[in-house]
Amino acid sequence: MAHHATPVRTARLGRTLGPEPRAVSGAVLLLPAGREVSARRPPPLPVTSFPRALGRRLARAGRAEGLAAHVVRYRCRGWNGSEAHLARDADWAVEETVRRYGDVPVCLAGLGMGGRAALHASGHEAVTSVVAIAPWLPEDDVAASPEPVKQLAGRQVLIVHGTDDARTDPELSFRYAERAKKANREVCRFEVHADGHGLRQYREEVGALTADFVLGTLFGTVLSRPLQDALAAPPPLGLRMPLAAGFGKTLRRR
Repeated sequence: MAHHATPVRTARLGRTLGPEPRAVSGAVLLLPAGREVSARRPPPLPVTSFPRALGRRLARAGRAEGLAAHVVRYRCRGWNGSEAHLARDADWAVEETVRRYGDVPVCLAGLGMGGRAALHASGHEAVTSVVAIAPWLPEDDVAASPEPVKQLAGRQVLIVHGTDDARTDPELSFRYAERAKKANREVCRFEVHADGHGLRQYREEVGALTADFVLGTLFGTVLSRPLQDALAAPPPLGLRMPLAAGFGKTLRRR
């Protein structure tokens, strides 16, 4: 097996997305998608990319509460086996957030391989909650160690996955959520029926669901009824919760 040397680069936090709060009381770190193996530097994210757009939405929704939103810029694109570069960069980003803002609660929100990084890095004591959108998770393999879930204890976890995702297997995120639910009751998973990896058809609904979850878990605002029901329901109900079309339109404007 080829050895993946650690790139001689440093991760960094992108500029604050959306309006900057007067005083930061919490932070959300957006973890972009990556690749299974790659030592290349990630390309610049387009202004219209999903992580940036989601971060701006979260910053607007949480400005009054003091939410700061940043995209994490990885050292390289790849997870790279046991090196787990993206998870290590997520760990660094949480440390940097605490250094910059002090003892504030942090939510890790990742897409694809970034979702896997968010789940792995959730053990940091500053992390209150995790959002994994269409997370890339490895195939089950009895010869290998399963994806860890113990680090999720004490955190609130939201997984969102399109049922027609052809790039990251939604069944694998369901199996992961099943195992995670045994270690931590505060895990829920929403299915976006007939949508693919980019969740383009339901992007507004996914954004509204994520904003509701992030503000509730960081600042104690009341979660919407679907989130409350999903967190309280036993498996498999709370792990196959359908995301309704139009979700968010009836929520109170923040």
